[in-house]
Formats: sequence, C-alpha cells, structure tokens
Amino acid sequence: MINFCLDQERCNKCGACAMDCPASIIEIQADFPRVFPYNEESCYQCEHCLAICPTAAISILDINPQTDCLPLKGMLPSPEQMEALVRGRRSSRHYQKKNVEKETVDWLLEMTAHAPTGVNSRSQMFTLVDDMEVMDKIRQEAMAGLKATIASGNLPEKFQYFAQIAEAWENGIDTIFRGAPHMLIISSPEDAPCPEADPFIALSYFELCAATKNIGTLWCGLAKYTLFDILPELGRKIGVPENHKSVYIMLFGKTKLKYARTVQRKNRAINRVRL
Repeated sequence: MINFCLDQERCNKCGACAMDCPASIIEIQADFPRVFPYNEESCYQCEHCLAICPTAAISILDINPQTDCLPLKGMLPSPEQMEALVRGRRSSRHYQKKNVEKETVDWLLEMTAHAPTGVNSRSQMFTLVDDMEVMDKIRQEAMAGLKATIASGNLPEKFQYFAQIAEAWENGIDTIFRGAPHMLIISSPEDAPCPEADPFIALSYFELCAATKNIGTLWCGLAKYTLFDILPELGRKIGVPENHKSVYIMLFGKTKLKYARTVQRKNRAINRVRL
C-alpha cells in the first residue's frame, strides 16, 4: 500500500500531481486526484506528487508534507553559492587522525539517500567504515595482501605499478588510503536498472554535502583496484556482495589543510549538435 491520501479542503484542483507523475498512475476523478488500487504497484515511490503539490494536500507513503518535508521557497542556495561549492571542491589527501562525529556521518548518508537512481530503484549498498580503528585494520590487511601478491608474482600486469606503492608503504607513505579515517563504498547489483551510474551519482551527492560540513573527500580508484581487483577476497570480507560489480570508493575525514579559493577549469570538448 502506498497510502495516497488527499486533503480535499487543501486541494486547489490544479492537476499538477497527475501531470508530473512519471508512472502516470494518478487520475483526476470529479476534479480531484486519486490512485486506484490496481495501479499502486506501478508507483515509483518518487514522491513527486507530494513535492509538487502547492498546498500540501497530498500525503503518500505515510509522509506528512507539513511536518516531514522542508519547504523549498527561500531555502535554495544562490547561483553564486553553488558556483563556490562546485568550483571549490578539491580532492583531500591529508587527514586528521580522528573520527568524524556520528551525527555528521549520519546526516551525510541521509542526504546521499536522495541521489537519483535508475527507475528510483534505490538498490545500492552503502558500505561504511566510520571507525578509524577499523579503517586501520583494513589498511594493514590490504597492504599485507598486496605485498604477498607481489611476492608470489601474481600481481596482474596492468597493476605492476602497485609494486612502487608497496615500497612507499614501507617508507611510511600511504599512497592508497592516504591515512583517511573513513571510507564509503557504494555498489550496485548487476540486475539494477542503472548499476554503472548509480554509485557515482550517489558519491557525487556525498562529496558536495561533505564540503558543506568541512569534511574532505577523495575519489579513490587505487582503493577500488586494491579491494576489488587485486584482493577481491578482502572486498567481500568487508561486506560488498559478490554480485555487486559496479563499485566505487570515497575516502573522507577531517582534513589537515584548508583551501582558500576556487580554481579555474574549462571544458575541453563540447559538441554542440546542429541538425
């Protein structure tokens, strides 16, 4: 049951909910919107109807639009603020040796849950390392496994450069995990509608939200290669299901360094279609 409920006294009969429903299951009957029971299984649970209603007349999935939702008017960042956030985004490689507060991590995960997914499937798994002691154990086990793989001659050809990474580790340099206290792995099952895109979209949301809390982040391909290409048994030990083939990793934590300004980037290739 999706519990589509309408407060007819609040409804202004604008029809926006029916027009915006991506599944086209909201019908107008006697000037009021409704969802017939036989259509409920087709609901994407996107909550567009609740969000677009100008008078807060619609409730769905037991969500109260007046108490459970934030109003958008006057709450959105200005274009200048968004520009500063996007252009000010940096990859952080120097972290403090302390845990991020649980309340902050929980808020970031809650915000990341709002990232769009194919057909609103929301089938990703969020594998979180939120304790720096656990992160250190993963770091140590990964480097021990990497050294054993190199010693046995089983390091894949395309990852031969990891031999230099192992040497750097012996000299106290953590090239892979950068000393980060935390790690977020987002993965999607093979049968998800858009398994390749969903993890990256979610991590993009996480990254930008983290910046607003002064939390540094790093898209970490080296960690992904280590845990899921070179040492896949370690990736499974961490808890990522074997059928989750689309996987990416973000390191995060409180940073040692603070950036003072944005940088300059230009699109190098723009194809403007003219037919």
